[in-house]
Amino acid sequence: MTATQAATTSITTPANFRNEGNGLPRALPAWTYRNAELIELEYERLILPSWQFVCHINQVKNPGDFATLDLMRDSIIVMRGKDKALRAFMNVCRHRGAKLLDGSGTCKHRLVCPYHAWSYNFDGSLAAVPAEHTFPGLDKQEFGLRPVELEVVLGLVFIRVIPGGPSLKEMWGDYVDLVADYRLEDMVPVDEPWTDIWQCNWKVGVDNNLENYHIPLGHPGYHRMLDNDLQGFINVHGVAGSKSVLKDKPSPNWVERFYQQMAPEVLRDLPEEIRRTWYFFTLPPNIGIDIYPDSMDVFQILPRGAETCVVRYPVYRRPKENREQRVLRYLNGRINRQVGAEDRELCERVQLGIGSRGYEAGPLSSYEVALKDFHDRVRAVCPVTTLPKAPGAGSLRQRNAELSAAVKRSGN
Repeated sequence: MTATQAATTSITTPANFRNEGNGLPRALPAWTYRNAELIELEYERLILPSWQFVCHINQVKNPGDFATLDLMRDSIIVMRGKDKALRAFMNVCRHRGAKLLDGSGTCKHRLVCPYHAWSYNFDGSLAAVPAEHTFPGLDKQEFGLRPVELEVVLGLVFIRVIPGGPSLKEMWGDYVDLVADYRLEDMVPVDEPWTDIWQCNWKVGVDNNLENYHIPLGHPGYHRMLDNDLQGFINVHGVAGSKSVLKDKPSPNWVERFYQQMAPEVLRDLPEEIRRTWYFFTLPPNIGIDIYPDSMDVFQILPRGAETCVVRYPVYRRPKENREQRVLRYLNGRINRQVGAEDRELCERVQLGIGSRGYEAGPLSSYEVALKDFHDRVRAVCPVTTLPKAPGAGSLRQRNAELSAAVKRSGN
């Protein structure tokens, strides 16, 4: 069995896409994309218990190297210890709650709080407290930084604030073998992650990233230069992917055409098929990982408010690029910046439409199978989203608890 065959043995297919007795499946109700109370619940039930991307392993190679991730209300540090171990901690001082670090970098000796100078060792233990005599009976062993679950896959460092559930290794399964030839573990960051605020609910951004149905019209550049798999594949853990291959027919756009021509020629250390292939993966609930022969990027969509989200977009390149490889990555960057702008416009148009009285949740295509899987995962942990209308103000949590209890009693 080839890596491709092994990776797709558990895909969802159109044959089991139709809901029994209910016709075509429907998207989440419109109100779920505009409700501030639901955002808080989703953050607790979907974001905090899921694997969230922080950095590449090559950004934290040496003792004291760190990278941070800011979520809606929580911040996390990933740091390399003096013992070479990689750890993750909540990015908050145990004294009065000040945020300790921003961005990424290197701590020389200790991690020092900018408020009262409490300091921590690289393993998270509390090292020193100024004027310690004014804290009678203080046991420093009780006030180390709170640890966070951490795992590395394909050279990418993820954390999970609320532990439990499948490991990343389990979730990715054979897909790791599918992309082994891209040597993602060797890649290095291009720059600090680019971030932006989109005027849409985070689920609108995720929905868009989960389907290729919109590519022919929404991304004409991709349509000109790539044979895109509109169906894609997905495993039992909701990790979805699709494969796009450079077309033999040259694109009329010079940037796309040069990329088509150059990629097979300048990356001869890679297998021939890899030089022509782009893979797009999604990790539930909110992360896209785009893999190209010349580079890769992570597309992380984080909730910010009922109708706004944060888009985090770090890019990684192959090490020791020569001139031709840098040109190829430049072309890739131009192509995908345009795609990013198109996605933002599409998502913000959807957010405007979802608020209209003329919209109710529409049917889903079998091309949108990964989107359906995502919506089912939302419904499973937030059953209040099965209601056609929003609960009364202030009652969403109570209503969600009632529906959760009813589901548990029914055994479903």
